[in-house]
Amino acid sequence: MTLAKTRSVSLVGVDGFVVDIEAAITSGVPGLHLVGLPDAALNEARDRVRAAIYNSGEDWPNRHVTVSLFPASLPKKGSTFDLAIAVALLAAAEAFSPASCAGLTLVGELGLDGRVRAIPGVLPAVLASANAGCQTVVVPRANAAEARLVPDVEVVPVASLRELLCLFRDEPPPVEEDCSEPAPHYGVDGLTPRCPDRRSDLDLADVRGQAEARRALEISAAGGHHLFFSGPPGCGKTMLAERLPTLMPPLEPEAALEVTAIHSVAGTLPPDQPMITHPPFHAPHHTATRAAIVGGGSGRVLQPGAVSLAHRGTLFLDEAPEFHGGVLDALRQPLEEGEVRLSRVEGTARFPARFTLVLAANPCPCAAAKQMDCSCPPGVRRKYISRVSGPLLDRVDLKLELTPATRAELRYDLEFAETSEVVAARVLNARERAVKRLSGTPWRTNSEIPGPELRRHFTPSREAMGAADEALQKGTLSARGLDRVLRVAWTIADLADRDEPGDDDIGGALALWNGRWT
Repeated sequence: MTLAKTRSVSLVGVDGFVVDIEAAITSGVPGLHLVGLPDAALNEARDRVRAAIYNSGEDWPNRHVTVSLFPASLPKKGSTFDLAIAVALLAAAEAFSPASCAGLTLVGELGLDGRVRAIPGVLPAVLASANAGCQTVVVPRANAAEARLVPDVEVVPVASLRELLCLFRDEPPPVEEDCSEPAPHYGVDGLTPRCPDRRSDLDLADVRGQAEARRALEISAAGGHHLFFSGPPGCGKTMLAERLPTLMPPLEPEAALEVTAIHSVAGTLPPDQPMITHPPFHAPHHTATRAAIVGGGSGRVLQPGAVSLAHRGTLFLDEAPEFHGGVLDALRQPLEEGEVRLSRVEGTARFPARFTLVLAANPCPCAAAKQMDCSCPPGVRRKYISRVSGPLLDRVDLKLELTPATRAELRYDLEFAETSEVVAARVLNARERAVKRLSGTPWRTNSEIPGPELRRHFTPSREAMGAADEALQKGTLSARGLDRVLRVAWTIADLADRDEPGDDDIGGALALWNGRWT
């Protein structure tokens, strides 16, 4: 009996675990037998591997081949094991020395002609391999730039099985056309996610009027606070939301790697820009299903939803009352915990989901541009806006009702409105103050501070808390609302370069919480 070993990676959500692959050639009925809980796609690997080996000019062993995937108790999914299975099988058949592949991790899908096709999820796979102590990873050539984002790992890109065999045998690489393909783009429920990068020509100065809304947008960007705009069509709700990413600073290296890993699993990475360095922006249509928003799919393929694609960025729900009520309420858990856990019979997948939520809504279903033209009775208006449930709004820090810009603002305000660059500088300074204050903690922005820690270590003076205490006494402010008011007050103070919120900061935060601006 001859035996060879190599390794690959299986992904569950954005978490990967290393799988040891053993191939043994024994006497018995010729054929390939996979063991270790493979799914249907992995079971089909025997046909892909056989054709790829033949078309690479190699001989298929005319004996019984057993391929074991360890740990055997964990389900294995997908076609990313093809390359590792083929290499282990050929090493067991002594096509090259088994020692050549013993310490490698190999990921990639094989075409019938022997080409190594690009796959989604290469970045988290390489991260998992590096964490397991493997320093050399073989990946499809189309995924090489993405794999090289992981430091201290040697990446070996290959375009075909034949090319990899030449490396093992110390032979010159074959002269063949590189027909490797970019990583496929997957969606949830047939919806292909939008590219995470936004247009670079968007600027906050394009929004005329709405000085209060622009200020609320600045506070949201500085502290990571959720935002709700209501108002008639044409008042600038969508324009404001689309310009929120232009106020946010670039992602820190650790956050950029985390965001890129999510989009790698989803298959939405731009081929010419493997690392996502700017906060993503995701705006699903109001017909999106719950699985499209929070993630899901079949037990075989669990895909991240919009909340995870917007991780460390912005999730914009335009026409929020038009979303299904169950879809909106499904946001409550990610807003609180910063992640989504999808449980299936085969196991549980985890996707990070710490995003800034921006909701926009018209005041009534008829969406009249002027209130005098609205024919909706008060009951219909209340029922329409109540589609955004109270528990969800209770988790939104900033609420603002917009009115149409005046004629003077439309004509002259563009000359006085601040640009995104100017506002972003203040946002960056406020975030740096928050990071300095929160040094030694796992939190980076004011919105991330848990309520108990906020009340224990970051409570303003008794004099500054007067307005908030009065609101608590009257019952117009809940305990959760108090936490959110305090977080916003700290952000307002950071933007003003103050060391601690004063009564004006608390009052401004309370007004924004209640949906008024004072």
